[in-house]
Amino acid sequence: MPLQIEVVALVLMAALLHACWNACVKVGGDRLVTLAIVNGVAGLIGAVALPFVGIPEPGCWPYLAASAVLHTAYYFFLVQQYRVGDLSHVYPLARGLSPLLVAGSAALFAGEFLAPLAWVGVCVASLGIISLAFERGLPWRNDPRPVLFATATAICIAAYSVVDGLGVRLAGNAFAYIAWLYLIDGIPVAVFAQITRRGQVRALLKAEFLKGVTGGTLQMMAYGTVIWAMSVSAMGAVSTLRETSVIFAAMIGALVLGERFGGRRIAAAVLVAAGVIVLNSAR
Repeated sequence: MPLQIEVVALVLMAALLHACWNACVKVGGDRLVTLAIVNGVAGLIGAVALPFVGIPEPGCWPYLAASAVLHTAYYFFLVQQYRVGDLSHVYPLARGLSPLLVAGSAALFAGEFLAPLAWVGVCVASLGIISLAFERGLPWRNDPRPVLFATATAICIAAYSVVDGLGVRLAGNAFAYIAWLYLIDGIPVAVFAQITRRGQVRALLKAEFLKGVTGGTLQMMAYGTVIWAMSVSAMGAVSTLRETSVIFAAMIGALVLGERFGGRRIAAAVLVAAGVIVLNSAR
C-alpha cells in the first residue's frame, strides 16, 4: 500500500498534534494526573462519537483488548522513563527506535514488506530522531535505567501500533475502532491516578485541567489520524512519518519553552526530512 500525498499530509499533521499534546504533558506539574486527564478527555470524545460510528466488526475486538493492555504498559514505561531519565534523552530514543520495530513487526506479522529504498528511508529518519538522544551526552551515563525504560517504551509503541494497524483493518469502520479504543483506553490511567493520588485529585485536576483537556483533544486527533492512515497504508511507513513529531517537539521546545535549537537539532531535522523524502519516493 503506497503512501498517497494526502496520507502523508495528514500523518505529518498528526505528528505535529502529537508533539503539541506531549508538550502539554511535559509542562504539567503532575504528569500522571495530566496524562489521566488527557486520556479521560480522549475517552469522553470517543464515547460521544459512539452513536455516530456504531460498533466495529467482531473480528477486531481481540485487537482492541490487546491494544488497551499495550497502551497501559506504554504509559507505565513512559512515566518511568521520565522519572529516571532526562526528557531530551529518553523521548527521542523511544520514538526513534519504534519505526524500525514497527516496520520489522509489520513484515513478520502482517506480511508488509517495505521496498529496499523505503527501508533506507526508515533507517535514515530513525537515525535522525535517535541522534537527538545524544545531544547532551550519552543517554545511559552511569545508569542504564533510562535506556532500558526508553527501549521498553519503544517496544510498547511498536506493539500497539501493529496491533491497531491489524485491528482497524478488521473493524469495517476505522472511526468505530478509534472511538471504542479511546473509550477503553481512557479508563486504566484514570483509575491508577485516582488510587495513587488519593486525597489530592481535586486540587490536581483544577491545576492541570486546561492542559489535560487541550492534550486529550490533540491526542485523539493525532493517533486517530494515524490509525486511519494504517488502515490504508503500510504500517512501517506511517510509523516513520508519525515519529517526525520529535522534530516538531524540538521546535516547540525552542519557540515556546525557550529551549536551544542548535546545530545538532538542525542536523537531526535534516536527516529526518531526508529519510521521509526517500521513504515517500519508494514505490
